[in-house]
Amino acid sequence: MAFHKISVTINGELEQVAVPSNMTLMRMLRESLALTGTKNGCSAGECGACTALLNGEPVNSCMVLAVECDGAEIITVEGLAGDKQLDPIQEAMIQEGGVQCGFCTPGVLISSYALLKRNPHPSENEIREALVGNLCRCTGYVRIIESVKAVARR
Repeated sequence: MAFHKISVTINGELEQVAVPSNMTLMRMLRESLALTGTKNGCSAGECGACTALLNGEPVNSCMVLAVECDGAEIITVEGLAGDKQLDPIQEAMIQEGGVQCGFCTPGVLISSYALLKRNPHPSENEIREALVGNLCRCTGYVRIIESVKAVARR
C-alpha cells in the first residue's frame, strides 16, 4: 500500500504525517495523532460524532481522506480550549446541561463553534440547521440548543 507524507496544521500545530491512500481524516486523527476526542460513530457520514473543522468548515472526518488534507488547517474538539480555558461553547454545554453520555458532544461542539464563528447571534432555526448533521440519542437537543443560545446572548 502506498503511503503519502502530508503536512497539516492541527489545532495550531504543524504536523507531518505518513498516511496510506485509504486512511480517513478521522482515523488519522485518532490513530496517528492520538486525538481521540473525534469519535467514530458510524463511519458513513450520518451521525456527526466525527465532525472536525477543515479549513474553517465542519466536515464528517470519516468521509474525508487524510491525503486530501495536505496543507489544510484542522481544528478538533481538543483545539477548542486554549490556554487551559474552555471555549465559551464548552462552558455553556456544561452549565446548560447539554451533555449527557458525551459521545456526540465533540461533533456538536465543533458544529456549534463553527456556527458561532460564522454568526455570533444565530436564531433558533439557524442553530437547528447547523446541528442537523449531529445525532444525539440522549438529550433531545433542547439543552444543546439552549447552550448555543447562551453563548449567543453573551
